[in-house]
Amino acid sequence: MKVLVTGGGGFIGSHLSEAHLERGDEVWALDTAPNLKVRHLLSHPRFHYVKASVLDAEAMEAFVLRCDLVYHHAAVVGVEHYVDDPFNVLNVNIHGTINALRLAHRHGKRLVLASTSEVYGRNPKVPWKEEDDRVLGATTMDRWCYSTSKAVGEHYAWAFQRMGLEVSVVRYFNVYGPRLDKIDVGRVITIFMGQLLRGESLTVIGDGLQTRCFTYIDDAVRGTMAAGLVPEAVGGVFNVGDDRETSILELARTLLRIGGRDPQKDVRFVKQEDIYGPRYEDIPRRVPDITRLKNVLRAAPRTSLAEGLKTTIDWFKRETETKPALTSSAGESPRP
Repeated sequence: MKVLVTGGGGFIGSHLSEAHLERGDEVWALDTAPNLKVRHLLSHPRFHYVKASVLDAEAMEAFVLRCDLVYHHAAVVGVEHYVDDPFNVLNVNIHGTINALRLAHRHGKRLVLASTSEVYGRNPKVPWKEEDDRVLGATTMDRWCYSTSKAVGEHYAWAFQRMGLEVSVVRYFNVYGPRLDKIDVGRVITIFMGQLLRGESLTVIGDGLQTRCFTYIDDAVRGTMAAGLVPEAVGGVFNVGDDRETSILELARTLLRIGGRDPQKDVRFVKQEDIYGPRYEDIPRRVPDITRLKNVLRAAPRTSLAEGLKTTIDWFKRETETKPALTSSAGESPRP
């Protein structure tokens, strides 16, 4: 099989590319990012790294043509982008997705669209089932631009399905693991990771009782590949995550214990408005119903949080041993 992964130089995209290579497939990874997360794959005879943007439909079409299956992962992700540059978030996530869907439809290719748990917004009813309502804040709150951009992409996916496209949607829940992000940037685990490796206190927003369900990358990739390969997945939307709920405070203390630190003393609480300003809203709980993941995709999560965090910490330690000293995380705080 020949596979195209847009955003193939990113965290999930790089692992997805690797998994398809291990399966014996040929992979084209399309991205505008540096090839740092896939540098270990560059010498592989069946791996091709393509520097191109999903906003350039003409450049992307050549690779859609030669592939059997398209995973559309290219997107602008991260709280720092939601609040700093909402135009770029909306532009790339909506227009890039339309390009991918249109090309897959034009050339009769199956497509898996990467979406997010953010589409559920602040719906207080948990766990979230795939057909549950979206409950969002005002459009004047930049915090919701990412959720909206991904939901628009899903609407386009179903519109193209009605015209004959074979498409599936996967909604990720806080995926983590090796190659996650640069430490100190973006997500709660990488922010914590930088602080942990420098011996600093871990900064927790508010009281830390907001909860998330953290999904190890290997589990997320299994679910994603099943959405692209299982015939029954066509036309379906799937929560891809772990349904074991963890508070941000518990996450911080688990990391501290694994790192040999004091889980009670080495936590510092900060106010949300001091980090993100007034144009951001947090979500108190984010929990998936993973019945479809288990029953249709046969891809139930297997990795415990402690096991996944230990592997992730070990990877980041190895990476930092060969790189310059860690930079300060002043002014940054965990992503919810």
